[in-house]
Amino acid sequence: MLPRIEPCWPAIPGVCALSTTRVGGVSAAPYESLNLGAHVGDTVEAVAENRRRLSQQLPKGTEIQWLNQVHGNSVVHAPSRGAPNADACWTTTPGIALAIMTADCLPVLLAAVDGSVVAAAHAGWRGLADGVLPNVVSALPCEPAKVQVWLGPAIGPQSYEVGFEVQAAFAREIALHSNAGGDPETLFRPSSRGDGHSFANLAAIATVQLRDMGISNIYGGADFDTFSDHRRFFSHRRSGTTGRQVSTILIAPR
Repeated sequence: MLPRIEPCWPAIPGVCALSTTRVGGVSAAPYESLNLGAHVGDTVEAVAENRRRLSQQLPKGTEIQWLNQVHGNSVVHAPSRGAPNADACWTTTPGIALAIMTADCLPVLLAAVDGSVVAAAHAGWRGLADGVLPNVVSALPCEPAKVQVWLGPAIGPQSYEVGFEVQAAFAREIALHSNAGGDPETLFRPSSRGDGHSFANLAAIATVQLRDMGISNIYGGADFDTFSDHRRFFSHRRSGTTGRQVSTILIAPR
């Protein structure tokens, strides 16, 4: 069995979710070893075998919905033919695993607490700023209060140094957080460089957005740093050319 990370959230009957690590595949450097991205320069044969190994971790009869992620805010309903250009998807169909590839960006998995619908989103800073999370939550056929969310492995706030333009893109989130009594430095901690740079907390920014939409059941987000944990995770910022891990969620086939 491949090493896997399972969400630390209240179990929902019939809903399966996991995140892969970089361990357990066949890809050679610089993609070693469980690279699941077909767009990063790895061999077709290695990616196909790695994806086969991922499929073996999912319930029998599951099909994987891949996306061509573009750091945007488009949402598709799965199953959808091929790999559409989008950064989030949702489904009420059992047996469709929604796959989000990351190598520093934040994977966000969502599920109705009654197990009737699941969703997944790719949330880098551009997607968060462009509203990918409000878009996917708005697409779900259930009330936000009845949704729970897991924030998966991403670059940590101690590693993600960004320029002033990134912080400026989240002025609304900073105001919401401050009005709720929060410390703005929870979202952006000043860098010692002193030139407008800061350390961004993607999970905290996502949490502000989700709570503003009426979702309070939010888990994860604080236990990972893809940049510093080179043994378990791919990191584009650390390595440049590298592989992709996957976070996936599905309603189990019936």
